[in-house]
Amino acid sequence: MENTQTLGAARAAYYEANQFGADGGDALEWVPLKILGLTFKIPNSDGRRKAVRIHDLHHVVTGYQTDLRGEAEIGAWELASGCLRWPAATILNLFALGMGLVLAPARMVKAWARGRHTQNLYGENGVDHLLPRQVGEVRTTLGLAKPQPRPRLRDAVAVFALGLPMLAVMAAPLLVVIAVLRALLH
Repeated sequence: MENTQTLGAARAAYYEANQFGADGGDALEWVPLKILGLTFKIPNSDGRRKAVRIHDLHHVVTGYQTDLRGEAEIGAWELASGCLRWPAATILNLFALGMGLVLAPARMVKAWARGRHTQNLYGENGVDHLLPRQVGEVRTTLGLAKPQPRPRLRDAVAVFALGLPMLAVMAAPLLVVIAVLRALLH
């Protein structure tokens, strides 16, 4: 995204590039999540809608992509930069972080370190008032225009301390299915 472009224009381009529709999927009752060739649908609750409006602007200002690794990176960044007041964002980001540990652990640590040294937009009251601002201005305000910090051991420890339990939560249903299948086949 160009730094002189408004957040509104950059968000519209982001929605179009990712085929999210003009409203970014805000009107959907159920949101499709594609993971490893499978599509899951989650409810588009009011809390999720509010969090995703900010989350999408974060994609614009951070440059993290919407593939699995990019979503995991932005999840790590949002957690480290402070999204705990937003339960929907926190839960989704924790799952993304766990997935990221499998896909790209070094990228998770880098994104976490970046998040620890920057701010995010979760403290804002909605997003409409932000849309006329220039991308570069918002990047500077959040500290994203600075060079990325070098990850430290404490960044890796935080990522693994949060991500490993999430991996266990995500793996539990699969382990149950495997155990049932083994019992049935023996």
